[in-house]
Amino acid sequence: MTPPLMYARQLAPLALLCLLYAAQAAGAHEYAPLIRAKKYVEVERATQIKLSAEPNNADALVARVDLILSQAQEARYDEAVALAEQCIAAHAQHSECHEALGNALGTKAMTNGILSAIGYATRIRDAFKKAVALDANNLDARFSLLQYYQQAPGIVGGGKDHAQELVTQTSKLHAEAAKLMQARLDLADGAYAKAEAAALAASTLASPSVLDNQKALLIGLGSKYVQDKKYADGQRVFEALAGRFPDSEWGPYGLARTMQEQGKPRDAVALFEKALTIEAGAHIHYRLAQCWQVLGDKGKAVASYEKALEFKPVLNKKQRSDALDQLKSLKG
Repeated sequence: MTPPLMYARQLAPLALLCLLYAAQAAGAHEYAPLIRAKKYVEVERATQIKLSAEPNNADALVARVDLILSQAQEARYDEAVALAEQCIAAHAQHSECHEALGNALGTKAMTNGILSAIGYATRIRDAFKKAVALDANNLDARFSLLQYYQQAPGIVGGGKDHAQELVTQTSKLHAEAAKLMQARLDLADGAYAKAEAAALAASTLASPSVLDNQKALLIGLGSKYVQDKKYADGQRVFEALAGRFPDSEWGPYGLARTMQEQGKPRDAVALFEKALTIEAGAHIHYRLAQCWQVLGDKGKAVASYEKALEFKPVLNKKQRSDALDQLKSLKG
């Protein structure tokens, strides 16, 4: 999965929206448990075999889309869109095919920039709306459609009224999912305490979709607290995240960023290193390098910046440019 909501102020709204679409990958198809477990090679092989025998197998086509997006394989985003379109052509009434198209278009739009995102916007919205219309219980599609309504401008069908209407509709079918949806709206409105209470109240035995969105909400909330320099609140939320999702790197990573923002690089180092043991990422190596640099350990800073630059999925453009500049300075 791509990292959801982390330090959202650095992203344009539609780019953030598309980032979350990628994070919704791994839905209800038969390969979803393997993708969630990050057994990507196994999924690649299994879906190839399935599609060789059944070229239009819906689960395999959707899984291939999820596989590409989960690994942020930018060079294959056009392939992901084509696979989703193939799925729709063969299975026009299959909700997950339309959801996959929304995810693929959203991620592609994010990569191509804000103007591209606006150009794809109505197709993204319509794909998620169709997915929900075909299967009212497709919670991943509902959460993605909600995020669209929250982030997209009114000229392309976004808006708070649409978002609130979707929450109301969802409450009649799935109360727990609707509570998390409402919490997203509360977070956007600045009602942090209300959003936090809802996020922490979600059952640990909920569906994978609800749990994924609980995690995303906690990440977004903790990040917002840190952004607003409410470090004690941020620490509390990220500690809760780490306790509820011990297999996710975002708990220790968020705690590390909380320490780093307070000028506590030594404390941050230990937490970044813990995050790396759970799941490595270019952004984690980058932040760790910053801490080593502040602590005056040039060798470890260089090594961490180099790992950040070599890692795939790659750093965002801003971080990559800075990492190159810092390496040049450190080696100069």
